[in-house]
Parts: sequence; C-alpha cells; structure tokens
Amino acid sequence: MREYKIEALMRIFEMAELSKADQELVEAAKRATAGSYAPYSKFRVGAAVRLQDGTIVCGANQENAAFPSGLCAERTALFAANAQYPDQPVVALAIAAQKGRQYLAQPISPCGACRQVISGVEDRYGQPIRILLYGTDGVLVSDGINPLLPLRFVDDNMRLG
Repeated sequence: MREYKIEALMRIFEMAELSKADQELVEAAKRATAGSYAPYSKFRVGAAVRLQDGTIVCGANQENAAFPSGLCAERTALFAANAQYPDQPVVALAIAAQKGRQYLAQPISPCGACRQVISGVEDRYGQPIRILLYGTDGVLVSDGINPLLPLRFVDDNMRLG
C-alpha cells in the first residue's frame, strides 16, 4: 500500500485587504444575488466572473419546480461568459450568498458540479481561475480549483494511450 497526501492552501482576507479588482468582482457577485430566482430554498447565490480583458459577467441561481432543472449561479455566470466571449479566458470568479436577505457570515463553496465546470474552464483556457468566496466574516481565496477539487477529471483523462 502507498499513501497519497492531498493538501489545500486557501487564504482568508478582509474585504479591505483585497485588491481593487477583487473587491469590484466580489461586489458584482453580491449584486448578482438580486437576480436569483429561489422561491423554494430562499437561498440566493450570485456569481461574477472577470474575463482576461476585464469584462465582468454575472449569474445567479435559478430554481424550478422540477428541482433538477434549476442551475447554480457559478454555472450561469461561467456558461454566459463562455457563450458570449468564447475567446476570452476567465481569470477570476467571485461567489456570494444570502439566506433571506442577509449575506452569509461564512463563505459558501461551489457544489461538486460547479467545481467540475470550473475545472473544465481552467482546462479549456490552460490557466487557473482565481476563486473568491465571500462571507461577511471574510473572503476565502484560492488561486485555482485544485484546493477545492484536487483529484479533478479533465480532458486528458479521456485520451487513450
């Protein structure tokens, strides 16, 4: 038997410690919660992505009475960015959430499906995406998806030989 040790490094910042660009992206994610359609869970999530050219694209979670038919904020933002600006790599992603109308104290983390999509976007453009998870107690920051999804499935896994 062999062991495989996985470690993750993430940092937590106060909003004032973030760069102006990161603060702007987090604020865009917070504003994006207003576009959430969450009549069942009342859990409103907003996401904002920054493209390499500085463009910011936002998304919000969308629920549906047929529960599997909804979509998370992260994927709405990433898919919109990739569809509208296919030649612009995503360089950063910020996520914010509210329960009712209050932002959460602790940052939320993307679900497994969103982590896989983030991984796929990193793979597509060949570069990591800076991830900012907002909470009123601080912003958790990762310089790519690996700390959140260390054993990720990418295109190379499907190649033979």
